[in-house]
Amino acid sequence: MKSASIREYTDSELTQVLAEKRKELFGLKVKNRTGESAEQPLLIRELRRDVARIKTIARERLKETG
Repeated sequence: MKSASIREYTDSELTQVLAEKRKELFGLKVKNRTGESAEQPLLIRELRRDVARIKTIARERLKETG
């Protein structure tokens, strides 16, 4: 997920996408820890980075308004 596409979301959509990404990341981490192989090994890293991007953009918006 690119930063430009993340910036197009509204604040409420951004929090919803963040929750979905965190839930998906948690599920993959649990699978990885229990010994099940993840479908895509790099997906965990991509999800972590997506969460970081979303949080960064949310923080930027918060700083702009206040």
